[in-house]
Amino acid sequence: MSREFVALAIMGIDQHENGAVAIARILRESQMRVEYFGKFQTPASVAERAIAEDADVVGISCHSWEYMTLVPQLVAELRKLGSDMPVIIGGSVITPEDAGKMRAAGVAAVFSTAMDGEKVIECVRQLSMSRRKQQAI
Repeated sequence: MSREFVALAIMGIDQHENGAVAIARILRESQMRVEYFGKFQTPASVAERAIAEDADVVGISCHSWEYMTLVPQLVAELRKLGSDMPVIIGGSVITPEDAGKMRAAGVAAVFSTAMDGEKVIECVRQLSMSRRKQQAI
């Protein structure tokens, strides 16, 4: 069985990449393939590259309130391009109220900075497995 492939990115002018680097390490240590697209990405650039590289899940690190606009745009861009790729987000500025708004916008999972690495790993594995099953149908 192939291992999970996660595309990670930071969108907009947010420059705080410690969280993204930490999550990349956690996922890699659990034997997942991780591609970090870096900072200053746009919803279109993340969607296009994630689709081109056939990622299972897109992870977005959020440390500025731009995510309230950019993450729904990313979900919309993925759907516009015909992808059902799940998007997960995490970061220091995500409030419980905003987490609900993100889920309503189509985000599959939301994690705060107090997240448990094992929960992130399990979430990515479940989302990846579910997506692969759907693609096989």
